[in-house]
Amino acid sequence: MAKITRLEQLDLSKSYTYADYMTWQFNDAIELIKGKIMLMSPAPNVEHQRIARNLLVKIDAYLQGKSCEVFPAPFDVRLYDRKKSLLASQEIHTVVQPDLCVICRPELLDTQGCNGAPDWVIEILSKGNSKRELKTKYALYAESGVSEYWLVYPEHRTIHQFVLTAQGDYTLTAMYTDDDLAIPHLFPDLAIEVSGLFTVGKE
Repeated sequence: MAKITRLEQLDLSKSYTYADYMTWQFNDAIELIKGKIMLMSPAPNVEHQRIARNLLVKIDAYLQGKSCEVFPAPFDVRLYDRKKSLLASQEIHTVVQPDLCVICRPELLDTQGCNGAPDWVIEILSKGNSKRELKTKYALYAESGVSEYWLVYPEHRTIHQFVLTAQGDYTLTAMYTDDDLAIPHLFPDLAIEVSGLFTVGKE
């Protein structure tokens, strides 16, 4: 079989698995959503990266000495229905790269990334990815069992916090902005100053 070194070699109308994904050798940033190739937005802008950095620093400092770990993109997260056991690569059809994810179950981590749902996912919206995060990934994260999901809106300097219910869907539990303290449902003793996430330049 010929090596896949260019995205143009693939048929975007076909469905692929994580096993296929692992053999591709091109530089295009993609995600696999239920077998379909989804091109990711161009490299994040400076504002996006500052917010991601500020969140990463605060969360990582809090998690020191705990069993949970935080990982920034690029980081492959393989998702599937939470009712299923760990799946082999050829059975997995969804691979995403959240901006940040917190994983508290070490057994989900392997050399490639995370095989299963993280406990907490944070996505920072931009004009190029809002529809995917708001609709497609929202449904995927709920289906796979991500316990907590944050959507960060840089333009409005706000955070929407969703928590998974026992019925398997999300409820909007809080909207943080301005001088609020954003408190993760999973970590009630972690308080993140929202205004500090949107600082310009170095802190």
